[in-house]
Amino acid sequence: MESTKLKRPKHKGSPKLFNNPILEKLTHTHISLPLIIFGVIAAVLVYYGIVEKGFQAPLIILLFASGMFFFTLVEYLMHRYLYHIPATTPRKQKISYTMHGVHHDYPKDKSRLAMPPVLSLIIATVLFIIYRAVLGDYVFGFLAGFLIGYAGYLAVHYSVHAFKVPNNFLKTLWHHHSIHHYREPDRAFGVSSPLWDHIFGTMPRKTGKSQRTAVGAGIDD
Repeated sequence: MESTKLKRPKHKGSPKLFNNPILEKLTHTHISLPLIIFGVIAAVLVYYGIVEKGFQAPLIILLFASGMFFFTLVEYLMHRYLYHIPATTPRKQKISYTMHGVHHDYPKDKSRLAMPPVLSLIIATVLFIIYRAVLGDYVFGFLAGFLIGYAGYLAVHYSVHAFKVPNNFLKTLWHHHSIHHYREPDRAFGVSSPLWDHIFGTMPRKTGKSQRTAVGAGIDD
């Protein structure tokens, strides 16, 4: 059984996930909070890499860009294999729903479009330890780019669900993600970019114009 089922989502309301009021409160996050937190952390990492470690601008830019690019792969893999794990037992079903299924049921719940900052900070700390062990001092530029990649993903994901489809080149991201929500939950896993869907063969299937129009409009409802 899939972790999320294709069904008509609810575009109003915010479901209760935990009986514990503290845990429940932590599941709601204003989008500005993680954007500010990770923007500041990334700036500090770059500053430390340049001032304390003596890295030149070209190297920092290369590390930063590499971190951002690597994040797009991590984003895709997590969305495809972690967020959509097969819910084969009631326990797995509960975990899967809490982690991501609730977002498919309530895609317009703006307070649940970002991971709670406390959990994000813990993960960022673990990543720093891992990347430091692998990359050494290069971690300061690489992790900065990785975190900005995450912040960019959050900004795109929030915009796709909170705002109407723009009449410019960005509308591709709106349509791509709406297909994942409203037509093919087993495809279109990339949010900030469809690159890895192209590479791993999970681009949406070909459909008629009427279906594409309906799906594109669905995310604006």
